[in-house]
Amino acid sequence: MARELDIGALNFVEIVQPGDTVCWGQAAAEPLALTRSLLAQRAAIGGFNAFVGFNWSDTVDVAYCDHVRYTSYCAIGSNRRLAAAGKLDIIPCHYSQLTEILRRKVDVVLLQLAPPDENGNYSLSLACEYLLPLIDSARTIVAEVNDRAPFVPCERLVRADELDIIVRTSRPLAAVESSIPGKAELAIAKHVAGLIEDGAVLQMGIGAIPECVVRALFAHRDLGVHSGMISDGIAELIEAGSVTNAYKNVDRGVAIAGVLVGSERLAKFADRNPNILLRSAEYTHSHSVLKTLDRFTAINSAVEVDLTGQINSETANGRYVGAVGGAVDFLRGAHASRGGLPIVALPATAVTGSGSASRIVAKLSGPVTTSRADAGIFVTEYGIADLRGLPLASRVKQMIAIADPSFRETLQREAASYTKGGD
Repeated sequence: MARELDIGALNFVEIVQPGDTVCWGQAAAEPLALTRSLLAQRAAIGGFNAFVGFNWSDTVDVAYCDHVRYTSYCAIGSNRRLAAAGKLDIIPCHYSQLTEILRRKVDVVLLQLAPPDENGNYSLSLACEYLLPLIDSARTIVAEVNDRAPFVPCERLVRADELDIIVRTSRPLAAVESSIPGKAELAIAKHVAGLIEDGAVLQMGIGAIPECVVRALFAHRDLGVHSGMISDGIAELIEAGSVTNAYKNVDRGVAIAGVLVGSERLAKFADRNPNILLRSAEYTHSHSVLKTLDRFTAINSAVEVDLTGQINSETANGRYVGAVGGAVDFLRGAHASRGGLPIVALPATAVTGSGSASRIVAKLSGPVTTSRADAGIFVTEYGIADLRGLPLASRVKQMIAIADPSFRETLQREAASYTKGGD
C-alpha cells in the first residue's frame, strides 16, 4: 500500500540510491513538487542520473550538474541550456525505441497524477507515452497527486497499489503559449493545408510550423488525429468539428496521442473528454498501427535538408538543438499508409549572426537524422517538392525550386555532382 507523505517529509535519500536513474514526465506532465524536492536533496543523495524529456521548468539547470547527470532524447526547451554547456547526454534513438531503452535504465519514476475516480484509480493526466510502461518495470513509483491536474482518458488507469509513495498537492500546471507565426510560417501552412484531404489522419510534430498548419485546417472536415502530442490547435479543431476521427480505420471517434502540450485551456478541454485518449509510445509510434491508418499525414519540421532529401533534425551551428524523436517513425508510417503523406515543412532560411543562411543545402552540417530513402514531400514558403520515387538529379531540381531565390544559383553550382549522376 502506498505511503502518503507531506512534501516536506519526502526524503529522497531513502528512495534514490547513488547511481540510480530517475525519470519523470515531460512538459506540463512534470511533477514539479517532486522534482524540485529531489534536486534540493541531490547532494545528500550523491550522484544520480535524471532522464528528462522536453522541459519548460527550472529543474533542468547547469547548477544541478554538480550531482546530477542529465540524459534526454532531445535538446528542446530548457534542455538547450544544458546542451549549450555540454551537460546534456543525448540518446539518439527513434521514439518507438525509447520505451524499451528506458525499461532497462530507469529505477525510480516520478509521476503527476489527477485525483482518483470513484473506484480509487488514477489518471496519468497529461502524459502516458513512456511513463505508463515504466510503472511495471521501475523499482519505485512516487506520485504527486495534483488536484488541478485534468483526469485525461488514458490507455489504462493507475491503481493505488502500483504506487509506493503519494504526495498530494494543489498547484497550477506549467503551460506554454503558442508563438506568433511570421509570413514564412503562414505561407508554409497554406501550402501544407492544400495537400491535406478531408478525412486524413494527422500527426503533428512540436514547433511553430506544425501548430501553424493546424490553424490552417478549420475549413477541413472529418479529420482524424494519431500523433505523439495534442496541442491547443488540435483541441480547437475538435471543438470546431473539423476533427471528428469519424473515418479512422482504428480508434474511430477518438484522437490518439501520447502527451498534451499547450496551455491551461488545453488541460481543461481534455479533462474527462471521451474524444481524446492518451496511449503509450509503443502504440502511438508503432509501424504496425500507423500503416493501417488510411491517409495518414505526418507533418514534421527540420533544422536543414539537403538537395537529395536527407534531413538533419538534431544540430545547428555545431550545437544539439533538436531530436531524432518520432519523425522517422511517422514518415515511414505515412509512406506505408494508403494515401499517406510524409511531409517535412521548414522555412527556406535561418537567421544567423551575419544575416541569413539557406536551410536547403548541398551538404548537411550535422547528422543525417532521416535518410533520403525515407524522404517524402518537402514544403517551404516557396512551394512544394515531392521527392517520392524521384532519382537524384530530379530531386535536386525540385529542392532548388523551393529554396530561397537568393541561394538558388549557389545551390545549382554546388549540386554539380548530383546532376552529373554522382553522389
